[in-house]
This record gives sequence, C-alpha cells and structure tokens, in this order.
Amino acid sequence: MSLLDRLLNDPPPAFAFEISEAGVAFARTAAPQDVKFQPLPDGALQVSPLHDNVQNAEELTQALGRLAPVQQGKKRRAALVLPDYAARVAVLDFDSLPDSAEEQRSLIRFRIKKGVPFDLDAAVLSYYPQTRRNGHIDVVVAVVAREIVGRFEEVFRAAGYQAGHIVPSSLAALNLLSADEITVFAKLSGRALSVMVLDGPTLKLARCVEMDDTTPADIMSVLHPTMVYIEDELGSRAKRVITCGFGGLAPELSEEWGREWSVPVQPVQSRFGALRDNSAGLAGYMESLAA
Repeated sequence: MSLLDRLLNDPPPAFAFEISEAGVAFARTAAPQDVKFQPLPDGALQVSPLHDNVQNAEELTQALGRLAPVQQGKKRRAALVLPDYAARVAVLDFDSLPDSAEEQRSLIRFRIKKGVPFDLDAAVLSYYPQTRRNGHIDVVVAVVAREIVGRFEEVFRAAGYQAGHIVPSSLAALNLLSADEITVFAKLSGRALSVMVLDGPTLKLARCVEMDDTTPADIMSVLHPTMVYIEDELGSRAKRVITCGFGGLAPELSEEWGREWSVPVQPVQSRFGALRDNSAGLAGYMESLAA
C-alpha cells in the first residue's frame, strides 16, 4: 500500500471519505457534488502522528453506516482522506536521484528519518519526485505510522470497505488550487494548522503544526516564518493566500493578512459547490478524478 502513487495508477473507487475529529465527510465518486457529513462525538477521534487515532471504533463504524449502509457480503473500494496531523508531509530537495526505485526510497528514508516523530521502520511511506527546476528535484514525501493506517483500515473493513487509496487532507486539497504563481495554502482543522507553499505547480514547503490555541495571533505566529521563507528562499513574495477551515475567524484573518502582507486572501473553492470546513481534502480528491 502507498499513499500517493496508487491515487495515480489505480482506477478510482466508488466511495470516498474524509476523516476529522469533527466527523466524517462522504461522497460517491460518481456524484462528487453530493457531500454528506456525519459528526462524531467529542473524543471519538483524537488525531496524532504518535498513537492510534481511533478512540471509539464503534462510534466511527456507526457514522460510516449512517452515511452509506453496509451491504452484507460485499466489500466496497473506498478512498480515505486522513487528517493532516496524523501523517507527516515534507518536501526534500535533491541535486539528483538514483535511477533505482529501491535506492531512491533508501535515500529518502535516510533524509526524512530525523524529522519523523515515530519509528520509520514501522511506517508507511510514499514519495513523488516533482519536475526538476533550477537543477534541483523537490520530492514530496508522505509518511504515517503503520499502526494508525492499520487501525483506520480495520474500522473500514468492519463497515464493509476496502480502503486502498489513502492520502493526507492538504495534499489532496492542493488539487483545488490552480497555482501559476507563488501561493500559500493555509488550512485549519481542530488545533492543527497546515501550511503549504506552491511555486507555480511545484510544492516547495509543507508544515503541519498543532497549536495550544487558535487565536489570530497564534495562527499569525506560524504563518509569519512562512512568508519570510518565501522571500528568502524563493526570492519573491507570495502572490496570494488561500484559506480553508477558519470558520468565523476567516473575515478577520483575511483582512489582517491582506494588510500585513499586501496579498489577496481568498477561501478555497471547488467546482462541486460550497465546501465544508472538514471536506476540502475530499473535494480535492474528487477534483483529481475530474481532471
């Protein structure tokens, strides 16, 4: 099983789910505009890269059953969009990569090992080399503890699904961006703030930070170093900021960020209609199929 390449190589499943602490978003790939959401009780899911996220399997199984009732004796293929903070996503810069896939994987594992807060030997890792630019190759790497993936798969199997396509939410949501300039994508889910920087179509930076509080000042403290990085490393300024998941804070943040960085701030959009705060990854996965 892998996180990214199977999204590109396998035929799409009929069902797709996005998991968050708030609940489960669901759509059939044949009807991507018809998104349903089933809330979860507080504490049923506790997102972390370090331990089992499923604290109440019965509640999660019941939520899946309410969204799409179980068909006895029939396994249904499903895509699963994971919470960002359950995984680690990074962009690694290489001058070159070996030709052998096995050697590539060994080199990438060596480079990312120090930045992963769990045992890499007990994890699922996938990577994607982006187009070479300026003599360098930026490789997108996604890694998640096998225990976490296995637990989600177990719950989905109990609900009658085979979850073979798995991807972190923000990576999937990038499909909603038509990036032809330097773009910052900021996505809040619970207390986890994900920040991604695109230089045209190339992902240059990926961060996910769990915060003690989600006040505008706390969020700004994470975004400000990102803006400094863009000027220092990319030699330019961000041309726009795309937001997701900020709820009632969105108007205040948009005004503040626009004034602070002289940049347009816009909510993420989907061709499939209005987005819930916890369904951007699901919409992005659907966008990848449509594209």
